[in-house]
Amino acid sequence: MRRAAKVDANQAEIVKALRQVGASVQSLASTGKGCPDLLVGIRGLNFLIEVKDGAKPKSDRKLTPDQVVWHQTWQGRVYVVESVEQALEVIRV
Repeated sequence: MRRAAKVDANQAEIVKALRQVGASVQSLASTGKGCPDLLVGIRGLNFLIEVKDGAKPKSDRKLTPDQVVWHQTWQGRVYVVESVEQALEVIRV
């Protein structure tokens, strides 16, 4: 049986902010196996974003072993953000 997807506390706030600036946002959190949390599209570009909760201690913000492997084997760019500001910077709004 699959576990429920673990979503960081700040993810909803980040998704809301991205959508407010016109981005399309698809949650990938339930995909699991290290896949990033969000697929974001804006101005014809796509971004894979892993959300970490910046309010947690640094040790709790590390990538999981599955995430490390996924990021290392993915042939494209994956961004890790801890705040709305960082997410907006990634998409350069």
